[in-house]
Amino acid sequence: MLAYLKKFERVVVLTLIAMLSIVVLLAVGELGWVLVQDAITPPVLILEIDELLDIFGLFLLVLIGIELLEMMKAYLAEGVVHSEVVLTVALIAIARKIVVLDARDYSGATLVGIGVIIVALAAAYWVIRRARG
Repeated sequence: MLAYLKKFERVVVLTLIAMLSIVVLLAVGELGWVLVQDAITPPVLILEIDELLDIFGLFLLVLIGIELLEMMKAYLAEGVVHSEVVLTVALIAIARKIVVLDARDYSGATLVGIGVIIVALAAAYWVIRRARG
């Protein structure tokens, strides 16, 4: 029974890796398309602030996908999810949220909460990095 579950788990992880690879590839294509579209619309080669924020948001989404792929590769190879990689994905995700965030749409408490999340993630990442030497 355990051997069957291990094989099943491996098939599921390989399937997720394949699907995430397709998603990352499509996201890179989308990023390229948005970049070209924004660059060729008048004024040519000048990007507006909202266009830059969209591009940076897409760029960070691609990075999140790459980090998720790295996490799944490590899980496949070692059977363990590394907390450092999980924290890296979380930090990139919160950074993406901050890049595309319009502070006027959120209350002060929400912004403070996001700040607390950032500090907590950074502290956890620092502790793990320091523990590994």
